[in-house]
Amino acid sequence: MLFIYNLIVVLADFILKIVALFSKKIKLFVEGRKNVFKILSDKIKAYDKTIWFHAASLGEYEQGLPVMERMKSRFPNHLIVLTFFSPSGYEVRKNNTIADVTVYLPLDTQSNVEQFMKIVRPDMAFFIKYEYWPNYLNALKDKEIPTYLISGIFRKDQIFFKWYGGFFRQILTQVRFFFVQNESSKNLLNNIGINQVLVTGDTRFDRVAANATKQHQNAIIEQFVKGNDILLAGSTWSPDEKIIAALLNKSNFKFIIAPHEIKESRLQEIEATFNNVCIRYSQANVITIAAAKVLIIDNIGMLSSLYQYASIAYIGGGFGVGIHNTLEAAAFGKPVIFGPNYQKFEEAKQLIALGSAKSIHNAESFMQAIDQLYFNESNYLAACEKSRQFIASGKGASEKIMEKVNALLNFNDDTNRR
Repeated sequence: MLFIYNLIVVLADFILKIVALFSKKIKLFVEGRKNVFKILSDKIKAYDKTIWFHAASLGEYEQGLPVMERMKSRFPNHLIVLTFFSPSGYEVRKNNTIADVTVYLPLDTQSNVEQFMKIVRPDMAFFIKYEYWPNYLNALKDKEIPTYLISGIFRKDQIFFKWYGGFFRQILTQVRFFFVQNESSKNLLNNIGINQVLVTGDTRFDRVAANATKQHQNAIIEQFVKGNDILLAGSTWSPDEKIIAALLNKSNFKFIIAPHEIKESRLQEIEATFNNVCIRYSQANVITIAAAKVLIIDNIGMLSSLYQYASIAYIGGGFGVGIHNTLEAAAFGKPVIFGPNYQKFEEAKQLIALGSAKSIHNAESFMQAIDQLYFNESNYLAACEKSRQFIASGKGASEKIMEKVNALLNFNDDTNRR
């Protein structure tokens, strides 16, 4: 099966290079990997010690950041090597300050893995939430490098738990220890014979809680807000924006729209959806912004701090494959609204159960959610407090992970001495 997998990866590499001729995103994916080994060789010397973190994309980076910060503090003489699979993660966070080296992850071919391991030589490896690359994991296991999964989450419909999933179950055995978000994930792993599992919760709670305590000041945003009711819609897609626009002439809300994609065609689409009463953040100043009704955030990286300015938040993606990050808004004590596809997101289900979130399926139910969560003052105040309490109750995953990692490292040190 590994032989077939390797053939597929080589074929995918070839196909991606062709697709890159026609797709800007795939071009970034391909071009960004061309100089990875040179970058690694230039920045990592033979005497350096390293700890490797891998994030699929931007969300996983944010999820892993609290652990990266703690590992950097715990091992100040190690370099942090951070890899991304997706351009949407790498291009936004390639200049982050936590990692000493940030690169794309070379495709999981045997030759790439051999070269990567030869240069990086990690003392430990952390994979964030998911992504299980057989050749990388095999190499880590062969070299007896402790490998951990943090904030993992598993569902019974995944291939690991199917009768035909033997190859994929074998991949999981290469991980030394799993730190998972919930008991159901632990039980699923236990049922296939993987017992090195600890339920620690979701490290995103630590990340968003820390973000909400920082001072974020923005003169342009503050001039736009200036005492108005603000509906902030984050990571939106076209179906989300069309529903939100129903509120445009039916309330005194001002709107901040932070779309998931910021290419020109999407920005123009949003402007048309909101009847061209919009201003883009990149074109705004403290004078022009005050009269605007809709502010479009046409950059990546601001959203997580903008929720502080919201009266209520809308989280996009629920009319597609699934909603985006609800925790960033909840950390600022905001009620949240999102579309119908949220079932894979435990935090969304919990926020609904607490009464601080509502799922909607059309413009009518969106208006009803606004009435119930915002214009009913007692409901609104209760929802805000429930959001804050929810985040507070979920904190601590990063510390639990560090305690266990330290214990495992000490155990291994003692074993080696004996």
